[in-house]
Amino acid sequence: MTNALEVRGLRKRYGEKAVLKGIDLCVRRGDIFALLGVNGAGKTTALACIEGLRRYDAGSISVNGRMGIQLQSAALPAHIKGGEAVELFARWNRRTADAGMLAALGAGDMAGRQYREMSTGQKRRLHLALALICGPDIVFLDEPTAGLDVEGRSALHRYIRDLKAEGKTIVLASHDMAEVESLCDSIAILRGGEIAFAGTVTELTERIGKHYDIHVRTDQGSQTYASDHIEVSLAAILKSCREHHAVIQDIRVDRGSLEQHFLRIAKGE
Repeated sequence: MTNALEVRGLRKRYGEKAVLKGIDLCVRRGDIFALLGVNGAGKTTALACIEGLRRYDAGSISVNGRMGIQLQSAALPAHIKGGEAVELFARWNRRTADAGMLAALGAGDMAGRQYREMSTGQKRRLHLALALICGPDIVFLDEPTAGLDVEGRSALHRYIRDLKAEGKTIVLASHDMAEVESLCDSIAILRGGEIAFAGTVTELTERIGKHYDIHVRTDQGSQTYASDHIEVSLAAILKSCREHHAVIQDIRVDRGSLEQHFLRIAKGE
């Protein structure tokens, strides 16, 4: 199978409210994939159904491999130590506890620390280590870098890339568009319980146009212009400056970010 995950016609209702309206998804084996959506789009429900944590009303889900899941909200007994948790999960999965896993995630100092003493970032790293103990083929990560500092985020991103290099498939949910753009091979955007876009970041940019912000500073002040056709806009700006006898001191062009593209699709603009 070339696809690690296939979702067809997935539907879910809560009473009279249709949360998922027949979504279709395919994630290729070995890819890093992100499911995106604003609050209320159905992202959390879709992931919970795929992970087997919530029943769905119609459709089919095919997961081709063993799953490891790091939930956004999870907890362990307050007094359990990090090393004890790793040992416990290893026994459940009939695996040998890997002390090096915590070290690889930058959490080696947590082996002897009680869960209640850990910071939010340390707990996130421990949860990821526990999700990987079963030796999963597909790893679900829900906001994996929430609560992490810059160093912790960088270490986790390296570890995610290492998992991909090992041939594992990563399904990611994140509100950090820079993280998504840096890590992901493909994305899907949910809007109102339906897939509004599925493809690569490059394909998203091509679909909605290359949005630019043109920042111009002259001796008469500064102004920013939004443009989808940079060559036309620049010509018009230069012509306007000449007509108003404005001396250009600086011009800077910023390409539209993934976050801007995401919001335009997610909000139906």
